[in-house]
Amino acid sequence: MNIDLSRAQWRKATASQANGDCVEVADLGTAVGLRDSKDPQGPVLTFTAAEWDAFLNGAKDGEFDR
Repeated sequence: MNIDLSRAQWRKATASQANGDCVEVADLGTAVGLRDSKDPQGPVLTFTAAEWDAFLNGAKDGEFDR
């Protein structure tokens, strides 16, 4: 996926700590971006909307619980 990130509006969970150890997410229109808040110029993982929905549903359903 080749996506323009220049206009991305990154956000993190409201419950995140101020120490910066967070991930940030951005709605990129045709995809969803995920990055490390400590390295905003670093790599960005991108997912299709379907992939992101599958991840969120799995997390809500406890699929990734230890």
